[in-house]
Amino acid sequence: MSARKPVTGSKSASEGKAEGKAAPAPRRRLPVEEREKQILAGAIQFFAQHGFDGQTRVLAQEIGITHALLYHYFPSKQALIERVYVELFESRWKTEWETLLDADDITPEDKLVRFYCDYASSVLTREFVRIFVYSGLSDHYITDNFFNLLREKLFPRLVRETRRYAGVTSRAKPSDRELELLLGLHGGIFYTGVRRWIYGQQIPARKDDPNGEGFIADRVQSYLLTASSILEEPKRGGARTRSRSPRQGSTETEKRPASPARTGKRIAGRNAKET
Repeated sequence: MSARKPVTGSKSASEGKAEGKAAPAPRRRLPVEEREKQILAGAIQFFAQHGFDGQTRVLAQEIGITHALLYHYFPSKQALIERVYVELFESRWKTEWETLLDADDITPEDKLVRFYCDYASSVLTREFVRIFVYSGLSDHYITDNFFNLLREKLFPRLVRETRRYAGVTSRAKPSDRELELLLGLHGGIFYTGVRRWIYGQQIPARKDDPNGEGFIADRVQSYLLTASSILEEPKRGGARTRSRSPRQGSTETEKRPASPARTGKRIAGRNAKET
């Protein structure tokens, strides 16, 4: 009776299944600061895509961490939103912008053009624009805080330079009229980001001006000319007067209306003659 040869090269069914399915890679332990940056970067992308109604459980899955670990670093969703504001909005503000706008040797027009060109390239990113709009549609936390920053550090400087361009010497707080004029400029530049990142529209670019600085210069010039005509102070010796060109083809001059007293005397004299 021959001895049975040992079977080689065959595997059990369980062993085959085990080898066919790769074991999940162990989660890599990261230093605290690196893990926090990972969560923050993932949260910025998540909120930019889904808004603030997205669930943190889904956020954790997209980042590749457990829900519990997410809350270990950020104890609430609001805490995460506040941190996103600091990272994406507050940290984008440049003190160099304040230095530029406060310079005495640069014209107001050059200041505004240079500021808004750098501001647009630094701020109007997909994440900034979309999260800003989503905040305006939800709790306003980010929009309120960012507008407070602009009211403190930017708008007074821009109004001051606008007055300087228009020859206005007032140092009073910016009026509602001045701020509304300014927001027309500021909002118009931000709207280019809305057109691109919200509406999905192409922004035209010239070959000689790929960054759109010429469009910004046009907006600034239009704003300053409008503000100058509206805010110009009256000249000494009398109220400001604006010349009105006569209507084309008209040779008539405007006559001053007669006073009621003179009109009454004329009517009385006419009645006396008739009687």
